[in-house]
Amino acid sequence: MRIIRLKEVIDSTGLARSTIYKYISDGFFPKPVSLGDRSVGWLESEIHDWILEKVAERDLQVGG
Repeated sequence: MRIIRLKEVIDSTGLARSTIYKYISDGFFPKPVSLGDRSVGWLESEIHDWILEKVAERDLQVGG
């Protein structure tokens, strides 16, 4: 299990920081894990799964 920081989440998803936090508050993105007082990270596997869900949604729209 690997925890990744915001920069890597941004690089992996192509989303902006503000979009990531908006999606979190809307319940559409994995929640971060607190690593300390002012530090958070995300489980790499959850970000990977989120990306795969987006690909699956795209494939359903293309196929449908």
